[in-house]
Amino acid sequence: MIRSMTGFARIERQYDFGRLIWEMRSVNHRYLDIGLRLPEEFRPLEADIRQSLGQYLSRGKIEASLRFAETAGAKGSGLELNLALARELLEVHGEMARLAKSAHEPDISQLLKWPGLIEDKRPDPAPLQAAAMELLVETVQDLQTGRGREGEQMASAIRERLAGVTTLTESIRSWLPDIRAALKQRMLDRIADLPQPLDPGRIEQEVAILAQKIDVDEELDRLDAHVDEVYRVLELTEPVGRRLDFLMQEFNRESNTLSSKSVDQRTTQAAVDLKVLIEQMREQVQNVE
Repeated sequence: MIRSMTGFARIERQYDFGRLIWEMRSVNHRYLDIGLRLPEEFRPLEADIRQSLGQYLSRGKIEASLRFAETAGAKGSGLELNLALARELLEVHGEMARLAKSAHEPDISQLLKWPGLIEDKRPDPAPLQAAAMELLVETVQDLQTGRGREGEQMASAIRERLAGVTTLTESIRSWLPDIRAALKQRMLDRIADLPQPLDPGRIEQEVAILAQKIDVDEELDRLDAHVDEVYRVLELTEPVGRRLDFLMQEFNRESNTLSSKSVDQRTTQAAVDLKVLIEQMREQVQNVE
C-alpha cells in the first residue's frame, strides 16, 4: 500500500492540567523535513518528538504545532510564599529592631522584593510532557491513515495508466509485422525505379539493416517489465516513492527510444499517447511517500 505525502491531522484532548492540541500538515518533499512549533514548557521534548515522528514518516515536509491551554486554578500552579525564608527574614528584622531599639513594624512591601520569597509554582512537567507525547503518536497515526486513504486513490490512478501502457504495447506489437512488410515493399518499389538493378543479396542486406534500425521489440519488452515492476511495488508496505520515481524515468527512456525509431504514423501516435500516460503517472508518483 502506498501513501500520499499530503495530509492533515488535528487532535485535542482535555486533561486535569489543561487542554492539549496537536496539529500536523504534510506536503510532498524529497526528504523528511520536520518543522515544530512548541510552547516553551515543551521545548525540552523537541528531540523526542522528531525521533517519534521519524518512526512513522519517511518523506514529506511536516509542520507540527502543539498548543497548550492551562486550566485556571490547576493544582500546583500559581504563586507560593517561601515560608521558611519569610520566617527567617522576620526573625532578622526583629533582631535588627531590638538592636536598634526601634518599634517599627517590618515593611512588607520591601520584604516582598527579597529574591526567592515569592515562588512561581508550575505543575510537574513530567505528566504534562508524557501526555503530549502520547497525543503526538495518536496524531501522527491519524495523519498516516489519511495519507494512506489518498495513497489508495493514487494507486488506483496509476494502475489505470499502467493498463493503458499495456494496451499500447500490445497494439504496437500487433502492428509490427505489417509495418515491416510495408517498409520492405516501399524499399523494393524505390529500387525498382533505379536505372540499374541491384544484386538481390544486397537488397536483402539493406532490408535487414533497416529492419534492425526500427526494431522495437526490446523496448516493448522493457516497458512490459516496468509495468510488472510497478504493479509489484504498489503492493509493498514500505515507502516506495523514490523507487517509483526511478521507474518513471525508465518508462520515459523507453518511450523516447520508441518514438525515435518510429516509421509509421500509428506507432508515432502510440508513442505520444504513451508519454502522456507516463507523465500522468509521474505526477501521481511525485506525491508518493
